[in-house]
Amino acid sequence: MVGLKPSDVPPPLGVKMASAGAAACIADVVTFPLDTAKVRLQIQGEKQAVGGIRYRGVFGTISTMVRTEGPKSLYNGLVAGLQRQLCFASIRIGLYDNVKNFYTGGKENPGVLMRILAGCTTGAMAVSFAQPTDVVKVRFQAQMNLNSVARRYNGTMQAYRQIFLNEGLRGLWKGTLPNITRNALVNCTELVTYDLIKEAILRHKLLSDNLPCHFVSAFGAGFVTTVIASPVDVVKTRYMNSPPGQYRSAINCAWTMMTKEGPTAFYKGFMPSFLRLGSWNVVMFVSFEQIKRAMMMSRRIEAPN
Repeated sequence: MVGLKPSDVPPPLGVKMASAGAAACIADVVTFPLDTAKVRLQIQGEKQAVGGIRYRGVFGTISTMVRTEGPKSLYNGLVAGLQRQLCFASIRIGLYDNVKNFYTGGKENPGVLMRILAGCTTGAMAVSFAQPTDVVKVRFQAQMNLNSVARRYNGTMQAYRQIFLNEGLRGLWKGTLPNITRNALVNCTELVTYDLIKEAILRHKLLSDNLPCHFVSAFGAGFVTTVIASPVDVVKTRYMNSPPGQYRSAINCAWTMMTKEGPTAFYKGFMPSFLRLGSWNVVMFVSFEQIKRAMMMSRRIEAPN
């Protein structure tokens, strides 16, 4: 994976994809409340506050949700989130090195442009497969668990079925364009920044290829990615969560935000986005490196002499 030394034997594609999917699920379980808080803050402002409830800040949003809806509300949409990571992360992260090698012809130390191209490619590919899971996840995170508020969906499979029946296939793939844009940005920024930071640390012998190195690289990648991807992420969240007819397109959604709420609307939920993406990156990359190494060691032990 990212940052492997030339002397290392690259793990097989199946190992990388399985490791990426498992690590992403672990990271999602750990950071899901932050993601839910981010979604609530991002959609705030497009409609009247329900029951007079308004969210202020990351931890204020979390505490308000726990107080008004109960602790389980922080994990609304977790099942769809895990489904998303199993097919999403395994493609965008697991295929990254292979696509990068394809574009460069297997050359060592590829340039930044080739890394960016590989990240954009796997990010776009992943969205094509995982978009319905993302739509369901966002809608579950956005709906409030209040007795006075009608719930849009009562279960994950019921949500897929209801969206398909009411909105067709287009409903399940709603917001694909902004999501492809967002995930191409996130993927190339996240993986390329992690790649470059880790390589620089190892090249200057600041740390060895171990957990502290992975932590620093992942945290740096999370911050850079949040700054670049937040505007597209807010538009994606609002558009995917919107009922039919509220916005004509993702561009119309962005224009409505700009004219009604101003440019700061594009950075709503920035702090939970950073806390979530930074912590998600740390948990995911550290888990990914360890799971991948454990799987490689297991393969060596099981291999005949």
